[in-house]
Amino acid sequence: MPEFAIHVTENDVVERLDLFLTKKLKNCSRSYIVNLIMRDGVFVNGKKVIKKYLPKVGDTIFVDTNYDTCDDNPIAQNIPLDITYEDKYLIVVNKPKGMVTHPAPGNHENTLVNALLYHTNSLSDLNSKVRPGIVHRLDKDTSGLMIVAKNNFVHEKLSNQIRFHKVRREYVGIVHGHLKNHKGRIDLPVGRNPKDRKKMAVVYKNSKHAITNYEVISEFEKYSYIKFVLETGRTHQIRVHMSHKGHPILGDLTYGGKKDYDFLNGQCLHSLKIEFNHPIYNKIMSFTSDLPDYFQKILSTIK
Repeated sequence: MPEFAIHVTENDVVERLDLFLTKKLKNCSRSYIVNLIMRDGVFVNGKKVIKKYLPKVGDTIFVDTNYDTCDDNPIAQNIPLDITYEDKYLIVVNKPKGMVTHPAPGNHENTLVNALLYHTNSLSDLNSKVRPGIVHRLDKDTSGLMIVAKNNFVHEKLSNQIRFHKVRREYVGIVHGHLKNHKGRIDLPVGRNPKDRKKMAVVYKNSKHAITNYEVISEFEKYSYIKFVLETGRTHQIRVHMSHKGHPILGDLTYGGKKDYDFLNGQCLHSLKIEFNHPIYNKIMSFTSDLPDYFQKILSTIK
């Protein structure tokens, strides 16, 4: 898990937070820990803290390492990749459900990054050495298309396209229930859930602007099959927005969805289509992936 909690007990030596965490997270340098604290990656009892904070017995320290792993040298692993497109400058890869995008403490191997390092020695490091090539990420249990950059120039150009809403990202998902409107735009800010730092939520403090467009494709007895188009790309954005609207993604136990089918592990959400302007060729590139087997099985079952 990229996020975890540390509970301070009577057996712990009391010292300032950065030193305390450096000893607890044995593979992490003190500079990494300090940077994590400064970037709001550490909370104590749900509140932001400074590196000089002295932990007390009973404190719960939440550590969010989605920013980076502690290990500066992720290893290359011979893991099969489903590559939709590749040239000298970028890769469009179809990430399977269940694969983590990049290494993090407690999960250093079998990620998309480990597979990419084996596949090619040309990957950008603009987003740090531990996230080579990763321009944007997908949650572990969200399948589908992602763009990977092979050099920093291409990475920066693609990142700017995402930042200024020039990349079209279409997802499909199955949600519980039927939406009142078959088409709409959800414009609600997303940030850390103040009651549970492991989750995101619609909050109006310490949050980021988030917009999800949706359109119902089909309705079934208890579910709806929906297309989502992102204008922004916040952590867990679609999952949080749909949960907030009372229609969580099927299988998303984190945000209120139910596991109605034993063969479904995690949310039924797939990155179906991605469209962007190639930074070098200056032409629109558009790719669509097939629905993965698990998704097709769900659709067949609920029909």
